[in-house]
Amino acid sequence: MSSKLRIIGGEWRSRVIVFDDAPGLRPTPSRVRETLFNWLQADVMGSRCLDLFAGSGALGFEAASRGARRVVQVENNPKTCQKLGENCRALAAENVAVVQMDVARFIQNRGEPFDLIFLDPPFGQGLIQPTCRQLAETGLLAAYGKIYIEAERSLVLDGLPADWRLLKHKVAGDVSYNLFQRQ
Repeated sequence: MSSKLRIIGGEWRSRVIVFDDAPGLRPTPSRVRETLFNWLQADVMGSRCLDLFAGSGALGFEAASRGARRVVQVENNPKTCQKLGENCRALAAENVAVVQMDVARFIQNRGEPFDLIFLDPPFGQGLIQPTCRQLAETGLLAAYGKIYIEAERSLVLDGLPADWRLLKHKVAGDVSYNLFQRQ
């Protein structure tokens, strides 16, 4: 079954992206995206963004729509990646790359550091802390880069890298969303 969501700002404002329902896939709600991109309004233009556990691609497409220079969406599910690719073509999103790969493997392969990282894994699978540790070990988050972490409300975000400072935190329903900056 296909679902749709609208991009809320930037060049592709009001354009629709389509995604298939998949286990663990829950797109970031529009009001949470609006708050997040208000927090990031001075940081997105010209940035390099990494969307881990991309799912619907809502966060990556929103960043690209708002002027990110480059967005890499990493997703392991082949059908979900296919939809991400279809959305890239529909939007003519030349600054968005879709990588079908396990997130841990992608991080190990390193590459250029990113200014913004979106981390929104499936809930209840214990993926946030190990992914954050791995990001810190590889230096994939640029110095003074920002990382957005979306998690179930009940999850305590402890054990994160010592040089990440919490900038913003909010809760909406069962979702906790947090913005950190690497010092």
